[in-house]
Amino acid sequence: MSMAAEKTGSIIDEAYDQYLTFSLAGEEYGVDILGVQEVKVWTRVTVLPNTPGYIKGVLDLRGSIVPIIDLRARFGMESVDYDSTTVIIVLKLKIDLRDRIIGLVVDSVSDVLDIRHSEMRTTDQFDIRSRSEAITGVATVNSKLVIMLNAAKLMDDSEMEMLESIG
Repeated sequence: MSMAAEKTGSIIDEAYDQYLTFSLAGEEYGVDILGVQEVKVWTRVTVLPNTPGYIKGVLDLRGSIVPIIDLRARFGMESVDYDSTTVIIVLKLKIDLRDRIIGLVVDSVSDVLDIRHSEMRTTDQFDIRSRSEAITGVATVNSKLVIMLNAAKLMDDSEMEMLESIG
């Protein structure tokens, strides 16, 4: 939720956005909370043949077929057994002026953080070039780094078309 800078007496409150943070392979990641539709405990999904390994399957969510993506597999990380902290973050994304719903399997949900714009460092502000355009930057919050994601860029156009045909 983008907050405009407000004047409170003589103090100016800096603009910030809210992010849902989650753990993945021991690191903290964040996605804009405005795109989060819900967080569900891990539940078995229907596996589809001939789909990339990072697509775990689909889930019927109140009549909508939602493709479920294992974020560890998508980022080429070591796979782990799902446990009681494993969750699916269901996101509603606006891509090419269309709403698309996907689910991301992550190790656990951490918190909702208010991250001030001054705490954000975009990828062009440091010399590391990510192979994933989905990584938009990092933020330092309470001496902890949070990797910020643009979930709409987790897949390229052909992958999104494939997911749309599934859903």
